[in-house]
Amino acid sequence: MALPDTLDPARIQALARDTLGIEAQAVGALAQRVDASFVQAVERMLRVSGRVVVMGMGKSGHIGRKIAATLASTGTPAQFVHPAEASHGDLGMVTQADLVLAISNSGESEELTAILPLIKRMGVPLVALTGRPDSTLGRHADVTLDTSVEKEACPHNLAPTASTTAQLALGDALAVALLDARGFKADDFARSHPGGSLGRKLLTHVRDVMRGAQDTPRVGPDTGLMDLMREISAKGLGLSAVVDGQERVLGVFTDGDLRRLIEKTGSGTDLRTLRASDVMHPRPRTIAADALAVEAAGLMEANRITSLLVVDDAGRLLGALNSNDLMRAKVI
Repeated sequence: MALPDTLDPARIQALARDTLGIEAQAVGALAQRVDASFVQAVERMLRVSGRVVVMGMGKSGHIGRKIAATLASTGTPAQFVHPAEASHGDLGMVTQADLVLAISNSGESEELTAILPLIKRMGVPLVALTGRPDSTLGRHADVTLDTSVEKEACPHNLAPTASTTAQLALGDALAVALLDARGFKADDFARSHPGGSLGRKLLTHVRDVMRGAQDTPRVGPDTGLMDLMREISAKGLGLSAVVDGQERVLGVFTDGDLRRLIEKTGSGTDLRTLRASDVMHPRPRTIAADALAVEAAGLMEANRITSLLVVDDAGRLLGALNSNDLMRAKVI
């Protein structure tokens, strides 16, 4: 096919707007058809002790894979099985404990209709997403959800566009209704997405990212300022905890505190006479090792600090962490 010598920007933009308008209209019309059948589909999917097995051919198959992935990640065990492969052995993946969610705009896909009698013979519940409720698929289904559209967004009204958008939107609606019915929470989502940013924020604890006690500077309250600074420099954290004989945190002193101390005292004070107890911040902000790392980030931001001491229930020093530790863990 020959390419045009020049492109018509106005036509391109007009087609894009028409496409989005047609697909938005299709989804809007779909919302008006959500009725008792949708509730029945959700109830049946909730009662399944096995998996929701999603099937579809062609573009509907691509949509089916996405719906299966969305269901699985939001608390409804699901998998995609290709109808053509099902006729050649993969139907063995479907058990009597499962439910089949079949997707076909026409409802007449040969590979799908060929296995419908076998699915029914097994006693497996069948939910259909189809643009033709009176089709073979629609008639076989226990619950039929109408995904019909007035027209495709394709200028020739041929390429699956608005119809696949409707399928995808209704699949998302099912997933959302199911996750709400299951009481699926953000931390449940995080457990199925441990590699994502939400997973890191909700599953990473302070103990996972903090520096241990051996790497955390600490001195006693009677330690001189020079020795205090040597301790800070030796361990490169930019601060030192001040602890009593039982390792309970009494205060903290940071590099920034030293700069402010010099500015405040000027040249008339011999800093070598000062002790840790003279210069520390008493009752510093601390956090527990079992707290979420994202809580540590919030505490730092709220108090405009870059480091926190980690303590146990008795206030004994366990370690420390700073904003760099949180950034390396991709919590912030």
